[in-house]
Amino acid sequence: MKHLKNIDFKNKRVLVRTDFNVPIEDGKIVDDYRIRQAIPTIEHIISQPKSKIVIISHLGRPDGKVTPEFSLRSIAEKLEELMKKEIIFIDDILSKEGDAIVRNLKDGQIALAENIRFYPEEEKGDEQFAINICHHFGFFVNEAFSASHRAHASVSEIPKFKPSCAGLDFEKEIEELSQALKPIKRPAIAIIGGAKIETKMPLIENLADTYDAVLVGGKIAVEAKQQNLEFKKNVVLPEDYTDETMDIGPATCEKYKKVLAAASFLVWNGAMGKFEDSRYEKGTKEILEAICGSDAHRIAGGGETVEYINIQKKSNCFNFISSGGGAMLEFLSGKILPGIEALEKSA
Repeated sequence: MKHLKNIDFKNKRVLVRTDFNVPIEDGKIVDDYRIRQAIPTIEHIISQPKSKIVIISHLGRPDGKVTPEFSLRSIAEKLEELMKKEIIFIDDILSKEGDAIVRNLKDGQIALAENIRFYPEEEKGDEQFAINICHHFGFFVNEAFSASHRAHASVSEIPKFKPSCAGLDFEKEIEELSQALKPIKRPAIAIIGGAKIETKMPLIENLADTYDAVLVGGKIAVEAKQQNLEFKKNVVLPEDYTDETMDIGPATCEKYKKVLAAASFLVWNGAMGKFEDSRYEKGTKEILEAICGSDAHRIAGGGETVEYINIQKKSNCFNFISSGGGAMLEFLSGKILPGIEALEKSA
């Protein structure tokens, strides 16, 4: 796979795929983390002489239809504010007007196209759609690791037709999560929680092959017991719960904390209980505190996990926080991600 810093973007029109799928409430962006994460890649490209950029991204699940609530206009305004630079907005990148904006971009200019998922061909992975989107560009950069487990047109098809590479944050995700797949530091401990045991089972099984212990909590632990699922000996389920099994109990907390204290490498994905309800927050809070008190190399990921870390203002405790969500789960489950495979095969 090509590395961004080894590419000469001089005189090139560059297409950048980002994941600006950020939370928006009442028309306002609640958390701009994913936008900020993409800025170093954008700035690196645009710093090269006579380069120009068009950014494509998705927001929400508009199901291939133009849906005003999922418009990227507010994203363009936020990006403009963060970069202190004009961001041209393209209403429809496939229209005559959109095509003209792309062709007539001046050196150093940046444009953001409307939600790529407004087109049904995107999620279908349509090859011709990918060609229509990228034909004016000299290079493609994927800075959307969190969408790389999707075989969508802008993720897995465009690299077939344009020389491509990963963005800086994408590269960091691969570097850190590859280390998490085969940790050198020992003991290596994974703590996995959350809901939907069917989505977490491949992750637990794969990590159990290489980690010294996999500590399980949250609803998936309850589901595992209800379904009488069998695990390897190094997969540890809770000994007790709070009322209604909404959180791990005190004995389990103490046991897990002792294991975490001895770790040299830690991966955390998933809450230990329904932390949104203060009655069931204790398990997740104590596990977070134990992780922060460890001397291990610490990696975290998953939507609710990152949300809780941010609520507690503990992001500085971690060596790396993945923005991947489902992509992180699939990567650590040992699956081949379409977005990564496409970049590796790109010319």
